Amino acid sequence: MALVLHSGAGNKNAFKALIAAEYCGVKVDLVKDFQMGVSNKTPQFLKMNPLGKVPVLETPDGAIFESNAIARHVTKLKADNPLYGSSLIEYSRIEQWMDFAATEIDAGLARWLYPRLGFGIPFNAAMEEFAINYFKRSLGALNTHLANNTYLVGQSVTLADIVMTCNLYMGFSSIMTKAFTSEFPHVERYFWTMVNQPNFKKVIGEVKQAEAVPAVQSQKKAPAKEQAKPKEAKPKEVKKEAPPKAAEAEEEEAPKPKPKNPLDLLPPSKMILDEWKRLYSNTKTNFREVAIKGFWDMYDPEGYSLWFCEYKYNEENTVSFVTMNKVGGFLQRMDLARKYAFGKMLVIGENPPFKVKGLWLFRGQEIPQFVIDECYDMELYEWTKVDISDEVQKERVNAMIEDQEPFEGEPLLDAKCFK
Repeated sequence: MALVLHSGAGNKNAFKALIAAEYCGVKVDLVKDFQMGVSNKTPQFLKMNPLGKVPVLETPDGAIFESNAIARHVTKLKADNPLYGSSLIEYSRIEQWMDFAATEIDAGLARWLYPRLGFGIPFNAAMEEFAINYFKRSLGALNTHLANNTYLVGQSVTLADIVMTCNLYMGFSSIMTKAFTSEFPHVERYFWTMVNQPNFKKVIGEVKQAEAVPAVQSQKKAPAKEQAKPKEAKPKEVKKEAPPKAAEAEEEEAPKPKPKNPLDLLPPSKMILDEWKRLYSNTKTNFREVAIKGFWDMYDPEGYSLWFCEYKYNEENTVSFVTMNKVGGFLQRMDLARKYAFGKMLVIGENPPFKVKGLWLFRGQEIPQFVIDECYDMELYEWTKVDISDEVQKERVNAMIEDQEPFEGEPLLDAKCFK
């Protein structure tokens, strides 16, 4: 008996096994005339997967369900398969990225896309905003990894790339517009490289990126029960003290106010962050006399705090443009703190490895917890609170704001501002 895959032709989860089969030279037949909602409800199908989910792979030794398990099975039918790497560590990293593709990319995309299509949880604008931010965090991590890597593991296509690309396919083709994906250039490059590989293209065909986010599909409501008509049309007594039902319904359905950011609840500060940002942006000459002096005149040590940061893994910064892209990606992901922060990031050195150091101004006395929670890059840096009573540290703040060169005896390769 040949391997038979039960699924519709356009199912991205079925693509995983079919692409793996192309790389391995394994014959997998896609069942003909499969109808979702019909074929997967038959007794024969339910014996293979009691949940009725697709795809299912029918083999001489019995059925297998769950798409990643099916792809693994197809891959392992060929001994010493390069799709599983050339060492134990590569094998483990392939499994790592397959799990990431399932728990971060696939799950994150579903939280954004499915409510718009009317699947599962009803659409809610506040929840969508959360879902998009969560998904962007995952894409940001993937983008950072791909900044230094053509493939997820090693120097050629592995099963991790097949699974990741198939999961990204649903996003690129249905909701991730160019305006959205342009924030993640390395993910873009990776995706289009993968889908144009001959073995991918043979299964998936031509891929067209979504031009717009799909409109929200209206949720289907259960029809209202028809009320029995009274036998006699007798007027009912209306109790004047009873509150109007419509008003009650409106009150119950009123949206709950969005919880305030804890930083908005801090006592007012004499420092107006936007005024400092304007002064910084508009000062073109006499920077020390105008902008730096203005900063310290405005600075409120009770309402704000200053922090130095230094990248923990500077020895990895061996390529200049990759290092600068790394810093640029960090600043993109810090966008959630724009209302509460100002930052300078310096890439230092004439020759690799390059050093990455920064200065950040945050509202409050600590680094905001929501920034630590949401921006994974934070843990890649050592953070030290500035002691402004120390003149040496204070002068270092001045030098970083000013992009002073040389900085600490070394030339600046790049300087970026977050404002």
